[in-house]
Amino acid sequence: MRLLPRVNPVTRLAAAILVTTPLLFTIDWVSAAVALTLQLALFLAAGVRPSTMLRRCWPILVAAPLAGLSMLLYGRPAGTEYWSFWLARITDGSIELAVAVTLRVLAIGLPAVLLFLDVDPTELADGLAQVWRLPARFVLGALAGARLIGLFLDDWRAMAMSRRARGIGDHGAVRRFATMAFALLVLAIRRGSKLATAMEARGFGARTARSWARPSTIGAPDAALLVIALSVAGCAIGGAILAGTFHPVWV
Repeated sequence: MRLLPRVNPVTRLAAAILVTTPLLFTIDWVSAAVALTLQLALFLAAGVRPSTMLRRCWPILVAAPLAGLSMLLYGRPAGTEYWSFWLARITDGSIELAVAVTLRVLAIGLPAVLLFLDVDPTELADGLAQVWRLPARFVLGALAGARLIGLFLDDWRAMAMSRRARGIGDHGAVRRFATMAFALLVLAIRRGSKLATAMEARGFGARTARSWARPSTIGAPDAALLVIALSVAGCAIGGAILAGTFHPVWV
C-alpha cells in the first residue's frame, strides 16, 4: 500500500466515481473486462493481498454471478437459441449479456470496496467539509451516524446472549429476528435522540464557520490516483470502441 495511505479519503471517493461511472453507460463485456483486469493488477501492485480481496469483497463475488444468471435466463434473446422453458430462454444474446453484467458488477463493486479498506471516518468527514466544502452540519451528522454502526453489532450480540441466557433465544428463528430487530430499532432511535441533543448542546448545529482540529489537504499522491482512475476508465471505454462492442445503455 505505497500510494493509498498518502491519499486523502475524498480523493479515493472521487477515484471510485471516475472508474465506475463510465461503466454505467455501456453494456458490453470488453469494457468491463479491461477495467476489472487493470483494477486487479493495480490493487495487487499496491499491496492488497488476494485473501484480503476475498474477505472484503465476498458479497460482490456472490452478487455478480446471481446478476449474470438472471440475465442469462431472462435477457433479450438474440441469435441461436440453446434452451428455453416458459419465460426463460438461453440464446447467444443472453449469454453475452450475462457475461457483460457479471463483469460490470465486479468492475464497479471492487474499487468501491478496496479503495476504502483503511479509511478513517473522521478523516473522510474532514475531507468532505474542508476539501469538498460540504455543509459541516450534514458532514458531522453523517459522521456521528457512521460511528454508531459498530454499536449496532455489539447491541445485537448482547441481546442475543441475554435472550439465550433467559432461555428464549433457541427457538423460532424468524420470530427471534423480528423481535430483536424491533428492539434494536427502538434502541437506535433513543440513542440517536440523545446524541442529537448532546451535539446541539455542544454547538455542532451552529451555522457559523467551524474550525477543524486536523487540516485536510490534497497533494501529488491525490493527483496521481485521479490520473490512474481516469486512465483505467479511458482504457476500458477505448478498448470497447476498438473492439466494436461499445453498446450505450440508451441505444
